[in-house]
Amino acid sequence: MVVKHILYRPPVSAEPVAHPAALATSSAATWGLLLIRLTFGLLMAGHGAQKLFGLFGGGGLAATGKGFAALGYRPGEVFAAIGGLSETLGGLGLALGFLTPLAAAALIGVMINAMATVTGAHGLWETDGGVEYSVCIAVVALAIAAIGPGRLAVDRFFRWGAGGWAPAAFALGLAGAGSAVTLSL
Repeated sequence: MVVKHILYRPPVSAEPVAHPAALATSSAATWGLLLIRLTFGLLMAGHGAQKLFGLFGGGGLAATGKGFAALGYRPGEVFAAIGGLSETLGGLGLALGFLTPLAAAALIGVMINAMATVTGAHGLWETDGGVEYSVCIAVVALAIAAIGPGRLAVDRFFRWGAGGWAPAAFALGLAGAGSAVTLSL
């Protein structure tokens, strides 16, 4: 009789084991996304604070309101406040990773309005007064909604914190609808 020897093999786990390089990449991606959110979000919040409060060399609500009125937004100060609040709160939301799809929608909506009323007639490039800057802001905000704010964000505890098609579609749809209403007034 032949005795069969069975070699002991440890059971194979159904869960994949992360490669050490994957862990380093994940950490770099987490911190890189935080860097983008903080830089982009805080700069946009500062841009809104220029409109609202005259901070950082801005004109404040009265001067910004006159500029908005010259563009056809009536009453100018109300629309300046809406634009400034959208940039300030949207920027802070992205910086914190808080209500990310809503924060992205606020910034995208302001940029759609800027492209439709100010920069659209000047072509693509910023050097000619074109849409380049506004497109970049809108795309970064939409991408953050699609990717999700990352692990170092308040939204990580919520369903939309993982990003995906639904949060991105929500951000773009709300921005488009809000812009359509604003531009029709």
